[in-house]
Amino acid sequence: MTAQTPAKGCVTCHEGAKMVLFITGICRRSCWYCPLSIGRKGRDTIFANETPVNSPGEALSIARMMDALGTGVTGGEPFLVLERVILFCRELKSAFGPGHHIHLYTGEAPGRDQLSLLTGLVDEIRIHPPPDTWADIRDSPYAESVAIAREMGFSAGFEVPSLPGIEALAPVLPLLDFLNINELEWGESNADAMREKGLELSDGVHNAVKGAWEWARPLIHHPKVHFCSSRFKDSVQLRKRLIRIARNTARPFDHVTDDGTIVYGLIQNGGILPAVVQTLDEGSYEVRDGAIETFWWVVSEFAGEIAGEKSIIERYPNRGIIVEVTPVP
Repeated sequence: MTAQTPAKGCVTCHEGAKMVLFITGICRRSCWYCPLSIGRKGRDTIFANETPVNSPGEALSIARMMDALGTGVTGGEPFLVLERVILFCRELKSAFGPGHHIHLYTGEAPGRDQLSLLTGLVDEIRIHPPPDTWADIRDSPYAESVAIAREMGFSAGFEVPSLPGIEALAPVLPLLDFLNINELEWGESNADAMREKGLELSDGVHNAVKGAWEWARPLIHHPKVHFCSSRFKDSVQLRKRLIRIARNTARPFDHVTDDGTIVYGLIQNGGILPAVVQTLDEGSYEVRDGAIETFWWVVSEFAGEIAGEKSIIERYPNRGIIVEVTPVP
C-alpha cells in the first residue's frame, strides 16, 4: 500500500486488526470486474472473515478471537440489507465501544436519510462509483453523497479498482477525504470477462492483473490517494490477521508460525495415550475424534516410541484449512 495520509480504516487493516464482515452477496449492479467468489456472489449469506455466521453474536465471537480493533462491512451491497447492517454494527459498537472503527463499502450513493441511520454506528463511508460515471464525477450523485456524509461527520471517500481511465477521478479529489485504489484482481467469477477484454495476470503467484499499477500511476502520489496491491492483501494484511487469531486461539502445544498458521503433532491410534505423552504437563495434549494432538516435536523426536500413524499438521488457526500434512515414519 502506498499512502501519505491513509484513511483510518486502512491503518487498522494494515495491522491485520480489522474483521471483514461480508453482510450479503446481493447487489443491484453487475460489474464485470467484481472479484467476489461464485459461492458468495448473488447469495444472501453473511461471513465474518472466512467463517459463515447467522447472528451478531457469532460475528462478535470471531471479532473477539482476533482482538479486532475495527470492522469493515462489505458485500454485495450493504444498503440492500440496511436493517441487518444496523443490527450488526450496533452490537459491535456495544461490545467493543465507540473506538471500534467501522467502515462500510457501498456501490450506492446514499442520501441523508439512509446515512442518518448509520450515525454513531459507522465511522467511514467508502463509495464505489461505477466507471461510466468517472468522466463527469464531480456532477454525479456519488460526489454529492460524499459531501453529505462528510457534512454529517463521517469520514467519506471513494474506493475503486484500478481500471483504464481511472485518472478521470483526479478532479474529485478535493471533495474527498480519501481515494482508495485496489489493484484489479483476477478471480474465478470474473475470469471470462478478463479474457474477453484481453487482460492477463501480472505473474503466476498473485491475482493482480497486468497493467493495473500503470493505470493508477497518474494518481498514486496525491496525498489523498492510497493504492492497495494484491500482494499486500495476500502477504501482509491476511498474514497479520491470521497471526492475531492464532495467538488468541492457540493451545499450549500449538506452535504459531510467522505466517499465522499453527503446527502440532497428530497421533492416530484410537486415542490411547502413549507413555511419552502421559509424562507431559496438563494441557500439553488433546484427545480429539480418537486421535491425540500434541507438540509437533514430541511426535518427531519420540516417533519410535509411539504406535500408530503419526504426522505433523500445519493449518490455519481455529481448526481452519489444513495447509500441509507431513507423515512421520
